[in-house]
Amino acid sequence: MGLEVALATAGEPFYFKMPKVVKVELRGRLRQWVSAKDVILELLRRVGVKGGVGKVYEFVGDGVKTLNVYERATIANMVLETGATTGIFPSDEQTLRFLKLQKREGVWKPIEPDPDASYDEEIVIDLSEIEPLIALPHSPGNVKPVKEVEGTKVDQVCIGSCVNSSYRDLMIVAWVLKKHKVDPNVSFVVSPGSRQVLELIIRNGALADMIKAGARILEPACGPCIGMGQAPPWGGVSVRTFNRNFEGRSGTPNAKVYLSSPEVAVATGVFGEITDPRKLGEAPVFDLPSDVPIDDSLILPPSLEPERVEVIRGPNIVPLPKFEPIPEVLEGAVLLKVGDDITTDHILPAGAHILKYRSNIPKISEYTFTRVDESFPKRAKENKGGFVIGGYNYGQGSSREHAAIAPRYLGLKAVIAKSFARIHHGNLANFGILPLTFANASDYDKVDQGDTLRIEKVRSTLEGGGKELEVKVVNKGVSFKVVHSLTKRQVRSILEGSRLNLAKATLGKS
Repeated sequence: MGLEVALATAGEPFYFKMPKVVKVELRGRLRQWVSAKDVILELLRRVGVKGGVGKVYEFVGDGVKTLNVYERATIANMVLETGATTGIFPSDEQTLRFLKLQKREGVWKPIEPDPDASYDEEIVIDLSEIEPLIALPHSPGNVKPVKEVEGTKVDQVCIGSCVNSSYRDLMIVAWVLKKHKVDPNVSFVVSPGSRQVLELIIRNGALADMIKAGARILEPACGPCIGMGQAPPWGGVSVRTFNRNFEGRSGTPNAKVYLSSPEVAVATGVFGEITDPRKLGEAPVFDLPSDVPIDDSLILPPSLEPERVEVIRGPNIVPLPKFEPIPEVLEGAVLLKVGDDITTDHILPAGAHILKYRSNIPKISEYTFTRVDESFPKRAKENKGGFVIGGYNYGQGSSREHAAIAPRYLGLKAVIAKSFARIHHGNLANFGILPLTFANASDYDKVDQGDTLRIEKVRSTLEGGGKELEVKVVNKGVSFKVVHSLTKRQVRSILEGSRLNLAKATLGKS
């Protein structure tokens, strides 16, 4: 998606398929020690990590009015874990309150659904019926009530990430830690969500309360969420307020990562085991702060003379490899066969030892699929590329383009799966990898790792608007049908070799 955003800044349209719109009516009010994280976990409990594919969740109802912008942001952030395109809240009085705090009330406009708005689906969630929830390893959709896993010993608690690091979240944590110490057997770390949040908790003493209780403070960044530090101990249990808990994502292959609200996480840190926060007694209430520091002095605006700007590239910042147009015939080995819900963390992991090569595609490609099969990069090079076979929801998780760029550099020609996560499907097309779906899902069983596949008339079929191709399993003498759901623009990207190649051709002409 980064490429799409970059092209949008260059004047190109931003494209996505028209999604279905799902009405999520929130009723009532949250009870004590239950928060917005529990709301989105409840939705994930109902629909899973595939239930939102091709959909936008629009949150409406009287319950919405009880949620401030911090709480809405948590829900809208993590709704993507359902596979959804996005989540939408109305622009109302709560929005205006927040913008006034940020000295931006002049940009506010009321935006709410029309009274006669129609929806493709409807879901009703009674906020007053939600209890503290937790997502078990290794999926955000593996949600259970906290009381069902209460008592599980924990080695680590991590508060923060983009989904739960707001002023409101950290004040709840600080309030508890002012009264209680962190269990000595628990490593407890906190990542504030921004410089503004960090300054707020410094000013009001909340930071000191957390540190005094045994918390360690990290910088406002992704950090542990993507395996950049704070990897759990070998085989350890970590409770995190993050949005993803895929196997190995934490940096420890066999760690057991749970996802929870800040309320559950801090109670767990105090007692040393997964704990229902309602055991802490009367809950505090934290809304928006009365005042926030506004300081943009460290933000550097774009130069008014861009031609005079020198871009300094170190040895690890190398140009993007040139990708050739797709040929008429694709043939090669099945380099890997995987099951359902393969994530972008499986395809191209994050972590401290990998992300330093983010701008060096040849180097970072050496880690492609190594969490699934350490020999993949070597075999891909020896075979001069080939195919990957996948199950349902292939490419779920983060939007990282490297999960398409690195396999493309290794020569991946096509991915044949039962279904794709939306963003990864787009990234594959953007970088010239043909995303194909089994016409009959049972044909997945006809293919094994090591088979040789041949697809003929690829280029002519795409150019002619065809949707169906035949895949021959050369060594077995069998064949099966596959289809694509590419848009005309995506077809042009595939034909040119990448979206960047297409942009160069079209922008150059204009």
